[in-house]
Order: sequence, then C-alpha cells, then structure tokens
Amino acid sequence: MQLFPFIDWRDIQNRMAENDQEALRVLYDHYSKRLFELAYAIVRSKEMAEEVVGDVFIQVWQKRKRIHTVENFSFYLYVMTRNSSRSYLRKYGQKKLLDLDELALPIYQIDASPEDLMISGEALQAINRAINELPPQCRMVFKLVKEDGLKYREVAELLHLSPKTVENQMGIALKKMHAALQIYRREQR
Repeated sequence: MQLFPFIDWRDIQNRMAENDQEALRVLYDHYSKRLFELAYAIVRSKEMAEEVVGDVFIQVWQKRKRIHTVENFSFYLYVMTRNSSRSYLRKYGQKKLLDLDELALPIYQIDASPEDLMISGEALQAINRAINELPPQCRMVFKLVKEDGLKYREVAELLHLSPKTVENQMGIALKKMHAALQIYRREQR
C-alpha cells in the first residue's frame, strides 16, 4: 500500500542536503497526509495539525544538511510529528497526554492499487468498514504498520506501547478484516 515505492528515499535525503527544493516537495507530497493524520489524532484540531505538519517540514528543511545521516527517515518524520504535536499541546495549555483509546482518527480509506482492483468494490467497502470499526488504538497501529510500513518495534516506540501490544493490536485488526471478508463472501453466494 505504500505510495511512491519506486522513489529512492536515500537519494531524496541526499538531494535535500544539496538544497534541492524539488526533493522537499516530493517528500511533502508523500508524507504530509500521513503526518497530518498522526498530528490530528494527537491535537484534535485540523488547524493545529496543519501547523504541526508545516513546522515538521520547516524543521526538516532547516536540518537538511544533516538529514542524509538519518537511517529510518519515515520513522524519524513520525517521531518529529509526535513530538511537535505534544509541544503544540503544551504551548496552548492542553496538558492532556496522548490516550490511544481516544484518538480522533479520520475515516480510513484504502486507495485502489492494481492489486486492489482485483477485489470488487463491495469487498473493498467491507474491508474499509471493518478498519473504521476498529478501536482507535488498533486502527492507528494498523495504519502505521500496513499503510506506512513501520515495523512493530518502531510503532511501539512511537506510540509508547510494548511491541507485544502492537502485535496483539495487529492480530485484532487482521481478524476483524478476515471476519468482514467472510461475511462479504457469504452474502455473495
């Protein structure tokens, strides 16, 4: 499900270190929506989440000379977004800690790729419905692992969970999607 799988992210990082603004645009196009979803889940304000994401990309550009040394750039961006979101909450007096069970997540929608086109529209709707019915923590874990390609260990660190909890949440998500597909198949008979 990853967008832009053909992009050499190491090359993007190196190009940014050489002041290539087009590389920053490619990075922004790929990550801005994903980072917005994480920021929004934490700050619960569209405007504040947009500011957080904008600030993250400003920080990335300001750190562009050192950015090429970052090994896992995707994880780095998520950690920056989480930390910036928390800073915004502190700055604006909202002291509430991140509670994964109360995340304000946007409705999940799987984009159709060539493989997805093999699945009928109704099956895809059943999967999307199952994902959107997941508890917020489970949905966030699923999104970070399956859509954004983070490893269980990285998701655990990002969300301050144990790796076992991430594994369990993924198990729950996959079981619910499997059940949704089973129901869909029975309805099609």
